[in-house]
Amino acid sequence: MLKATLRSFFAHKGRLLLSALAVLLSVAFVSGSLIFSDTVSRTFDRLFASTAADVAVSPKEAFEQNHGFGSGLVPTLPAAVGEDVAKVPGVEGVHLDVEVENLTVTDAENEPIGRTTGPPTVATNWYVTDRSPVELSDGREPEGAGEALLDKDTADRKNVEIGDTLNVIAPPGTFGVEVVGIAKFTTTNPGAAVVYLDTAAAQRQLLDDPKLATSVSVDAAPGVSDAELKKRVKAVLDGKYAVQTADEQAKSAAEELGTFLDIIKYVMLGFAGIAVLVGIFLIVNTFSMLIAQRTRELGLMRALGADRRQVRRSVLTEALLLGVAGSTLGLLSGIGLAVGLIETMGLLGMNLDAAEMVVSWVTPVVAYAVGVGVTFVAAYLPARRAARVSPMAALADLEIAEVGRPMRVRAVIGSVLGVLGAVSFVFCATADRTRDSAVYLVGGVVLTMLAVVAAGPLLVRPVIRVLGGWFPRIFGSVGALSQRNALRNPRRTGATAVALMVGLALVGGMSVAAASMTKSFDEEIDRTLGADFIVQSDNFGPFPREVTARVEDADGVGLVVRQRFAPLRVTLPDGEKTSTSAGAFDKELDQVSRLEYAAGGTSAALAPGHVGLQRGFARDHGIRMGSKLEVEFPNGKRTELTVGALTKQETSGGFGAAGGFFLGLPTLEEHLPGGQEAALFVNAGGGTDADRLRASLESGLESFPQVKVRDQADFKELIRDQIIVLLYLVFALLGLAIIIAVLGVVNTLALSVVERTREIGMLRAIGLSRRQTRRMIRLESVVIAVFGALLGLVLGLAWGAGVHEVLALEGMRAFAIDWTVQLAVVIGSVLVGLLAALLPALRASRLNVLAAIAHE
Repeated sequence: MLKATLRSFFAHKGRLLLSALAVLLSVAFVSGSLIFSDTVSRTFDRLFASTAADVAVSPKEAFEQNHGFGSGLVPTLPAAVGEDVAKVPGVEGVHLDVEVENLTVTDAENEPIGRTTGPPTVATNWYVTDRSPVELSDGREPEGAGEALLDKDTADRKNVEIGDTLNVIAPPGTFGVEVVGIAKFTTTNPGAAVVYLDTAAAQRQLLDDPKLATSVSVDAAPGVSDAELKKRVKAVLDGKYAVQTADEQAKSAAEELGTFLDIIKYVMLGFAGIAVLVGIFLIVNTFSMLIAQRTRELGLMRALGADRRQVRRSVLTEALLLGVAGSTLGLLSGIGLAVGLIETMGLLGMNLDAAEMVVSWVTPVVAYAVGVGVTFVAAYLPARRAARVSPMAALADLEIAEVGRPMRVRAVIGSVLGVLGAVSFVFCATADRTRDSAVYLVGGVVLTMLAVVAAGPLLVRPVIRVLGGWFPRIFGSVGALSQRNALRNPRRTGATAVALMVGLALVGGMSVAAASMTKSFDEEIDRTLGADFIVQSDNFGPFPREVTARVEDADGVGLVVRQRFAPLRVTLPDGEKTSTSAGAFDKELDQVSRLEYAAGGTSAALAPGHVGLQRGFARDHGIRMGSKLEVEFPNGKRTELTVGALTKQETSGGFGAAGGFFLGLPTLEEHLPGGQEAALFVNAGGGTDADRLRASLESGLESFPQVKVRDQADFKELIRDQIIVLLYLVFALLGLAIIIAVLGVVNTLALSVVERTREIGMLRAIGLSRRQTRRMIRLESVVIAVFGALLGLVLGLAWGAGVHEVLALEGMRAFAIDWTVQLAVVIGSVLVGLLAALLPALRASRLNVLAAIAHE
């Protein structure tokens, strides 16, 4: 039996090729994701470990700010801390660190030298130690104000040379520097554009105070451990500042990066899982068709003494061989994919070394577990079906698939799953909390998908009779044959179409979600934004105070309302503590916005010692008008704010993060002074039209390329572009699943041609031309693909409606369907059908007529 199994496997290797390719692609996606994330983690772990000081002293923040809205304040400590630490026994050296990220650096043509997205632009002070990640590769060190170094990668990318002038747009103000040297990274370049200044100049120009620093790096004397030195330093500083050893610094930095990498890894693995699911349909179909074609062979084995277990084991052994081969090739392809991702990151500025790629033991284990496991599971049902056929039935050449057998079990299972899925969607629509609604949504998606998988073959005959009903009228007998071929085996057609359905349903569902989000934001902007123009930076972060001054001095400006972000930690009445961010505004907020209040008003919310927030958040946490909320700021200051207003607004919008908290700028200045504006809302003065005001603002802000002037239409377009980019990214990740589904259509048609070789030979013998043969296969492919697309569209619209119900709990209540995408899916499915049929149709048309008739 083993010899027979091996001979059968290698005899049919061509028919198993596409299944192996599906396994290869799925495993490659999984292993490539793991290798890439492990490589980035290991690279940065080494970077953090090799560059961290023995002990670092930094400002102690009251709470970790991870919500994405900052005040623009740079945490600092007195430079005198370095003098105090230098006196500690066991300290060999002390270096003041000055590092600022919320800035922009431009070249002589006023173009930013840093990237607009991704890694930041950093300005820091220059000094060299054994742990420095850079070295001077050309020129000399900066001396005093007006001189700087630039990292080599940025210099090469932006064609900056020694002697060129750069403008540094820093929080205290803009200043120019001459590039006197180039610094080269000796370790991994994290992708940031880095400008190095003299320490004294950095203190004055970046922090606006020569007596401040952002941290202190401490070198331990020989024989003194990091832990012991930390203990001594903490004792001297009396707990006023955060003190970390090198290991603690590396661990903290790695954890922060790890959170980001985990998101990327799990997103990629999620889409890989979808590809694996689609691959299962392809493999099930392949083995089902191969077993049907080998009916006589399997029957002969049974007649010669092979029992059911041996037949089943034979089929599963073939699946095991297929899984091992596909997984091995997939693992190798995954390494190639990881190399490609590493090179792509290099184009984005993060220079990783492919020679240091990490392939941990987990990766091959997961790769083989996925590839072999999926293939084995997918082949199990066809193997059981093969084992159930009697020798006499097989020798009579009855098709093992038993085309005519009832599908009552499928009908019952599909109906039950469909009802459960519908109930889950009802709970999703009626849930009061976003988390609960999302859980019901996931349940509904899974259940309805399984329902269609189970009941898909039942839909084949009624749907394809309609879809292919016009084939005979247009294409005559060839059209009739193609329609009947698609109807011949509903299970096979259904499984092929369902594989395509999964990817297209996700495409349709995500397009509905994206259209609904876009429409919701458009309506929110129309409803709440009353300013003529908004001035913001490209990354929505804070900008220098010079920008505010330029806007206020621009011709035609009638009113400027400032907005800052205020990181907060709020103790709620229910005892929960939440870290969030509030928007802080000038008192004229009502003149540039149209907020709707459930209670109170703008003047009460912006009054000293008061705060406003969303009605829904207040209801969920037991907050009422007049409630006292204990609030803590990043600098450790605490106060009690009185709730002065509750808004009907359900999205955070410009009011910060969770809860939609907002307060007056005087209140913020009292407790967290010196912040930077994140947005300016501008209205035109009397007699000034919008075009003139825009031209005036853009002219005044010409030297600040990171700042943009936008009206309502521009703001809508910005939001829409961001959603579209995210949507296209999802479509790209779903592309692998769709490619595998297309391979499934190709595979079904190719094996179907082999299965129907004698039939095709007879048709050719009685007058069917090669052209008509190709057309018959193409029409069959198209009708299967369109059938899968229609299933996907219906399911996708249902899933999209479910996503909308979750979004509605976050205030995005508008529902919209992008019919362009839906139409593109249908047209694309026709093209997919034509593409998938190319090779099978060509093979069918080239069959030798006599050899085909004599085919066994």
